[in-house]
Amino acid sequence: MRRAALGLAAWPARRSAAIARVSRCNSYANRVIGRRCISHHTNQSIAQLLQWKPAEKADDVVVNGYVRSVRSMKAHRFVSLGDGSSLAPLQALVHTDQAQGLAVGAAVRLTGSWVASPGNSQSHELHASKVEVLGPSDPKTFPIQKKYQTPEYLRTMPHLRPRTPLQGLLLRLRSDAIATLTHFFASQRFTQTHPPIITSSDCEGAGEVFTLAPATKPDRSGSKSVPEDSFFRSKKYLTVSTQLHLEALAQAVGNVWTLSPVFRAEQSDTSRHLSEFYMLEAEMSFVDNLETVMDLTENMLRSLSTSLFATTTIQELFSRSAQIGSGLAPADEVKRRWEGLMQPSWPRITYTEAIRLLQQKAELFTLKPTWGAGLQSEHEKFLAEHVGGGKPVFVTNYPRDIKAFYMLEAQSDPQSPGATVECFDLLVPELCEIAGGSMREHRLPHLLDAMRRHGVVTPASQMAGEIIAGQDSHDSGSNLGWYVDLRRWGCPPHGGFGLGFDRLLSYMAGVQTVRDIVAFPRWYGRCDC
Repeated sequence: MRRAALGLAAWPARRSAAIARVSRCNSYANRVIGRRCISHHTNQSIAQLLQWKPAEKADDVVVNGYVRSVRSMKAHRFVSLGDGSSLAPLQALVHTDQAQGLAVGAAVRLTGSWVASPGNSQSHELHASKVEVLGPSDPKTFPIQKKYQTPEYLRTMPHLRPRTPLQGLLLRLRSDAIATLTHFFASQRFTQTHPPIITSSDCEGAGEVFTLAPATKPDRSGSKSVPEDSFFRSKKYLTVSTQLHLEALAQAVGNVWTLSPVFRAEQSDTSRHLSEFYMLEAEMSFVDNLETVMDLTENMLRSLSTSLFATTTIQELFSRSAQIGSGLAPADEVKRRWEGLMQPSWPRITYTEAIRLLQQKAELFTLKPTWGAGLQSEHEKFLAEHVGGGKPVFVTNYPRDIKAFYMLEAQSDPQSPGATVECFDLLVPELCEIAGGSMREHRLPHLLDAMRRHGVVTPASQMAGEIIAGQDSHDSGSNLGWYVDLRRWGCPPHGGFGLGFDRLLSYMAGVQTVRDIVAFPRWYGRCDC
């Protein structure tokens, strides 16, 4: 188990200060919005208007949005509008004579007075004096209605699903998280980089890669058969991880990070896997131990959750209605997840310690825990619950033979029955692993030995760690010659981590499947638009 990270004991005070800052900002926003909305024909988002509670009626207020529902009365229509900026709709009162074209799904612009509402759903409502239907909609064919629609049904129309209130909230959460993470890494003096998506190698070595080839027109014989290596002169792939390229960039400018799309051709139909997803990856130069890499990972996630906790988007997530949040984990459970992420001193245990703990409870598991085998989902859930106590848990020093070739071999441990590497997986309650990292093998002879041991092709020009004069390190056809080159000239100790960004967001939002946190999900057998 580990000690508290330096400077993090005061996290509750920091959280309170953050909440106070947000409160002051909201108060200021109300005053500013108030002054602006009174001016003629000023547009505000629905979220801004719902926060504005003037004591007197304000005229010439303009609202743009999409009709969510229409309720008919004798002389008026109650119209609910949304624009993606708020989980709650804005209620507008429209005279029946002006209600033509106000159908579910229509894009409209309403102008009118912002007045106190006699109802309980919101403090104010818009009394429309002018109605413009900018984009008509046929209510009989529009597939997204106010009634409950299952996540499975909504996934069949990914081009329209983002218009639902919950998907709007999830898109805003993603945007806020990216902005916060960008600020965090800038404050830590990391350089943001953009590694390539097209790559010459399979970083993980699992073979679950998409091979890249250009679309072709039939030749004179009508054949479309073109070799896969015709464009780049050798096979290329969509990347499964940008780590190897980040190592090269880290040797240029120091600590680097990226948030990039990656691709896995894994024929999996589980709730945790996608064929296209985003990875947040960071690489640190001149780092001597794994503790520093874990500190960065922990501080980053704590900073993210603490910074976002008091925002309007997250408070909407916690206070959502039962109907809107029926596809999510319960709000109180989601809030506990955030509180766990904000806690200091996350536990750290070795793989060997974890196996010993799991074996003491072996009767609880379908697959018995064995040293030298990977941890199963049921094992990870047990560790996250019983070791973390609501906090995330680092599991370190896995067996060498079940981890990637590039990981640095750990010093021998008398308690471990076999060789291990300096690596970690980060487990969170309910979801299990969301991040993994390691120290990288920076010594040329040791890297070549590890590549041979894992069955990875090594450049022919490098034998037993020696460079044969006059030979090109890329002449063997090995796709990793350039990666080996990094160890030949001034390679310092270094390490880094990768975090499944979509999986993290699904954990923080309470989304039950990662397919619902992504606007246009692609998974085995499905790529709809």
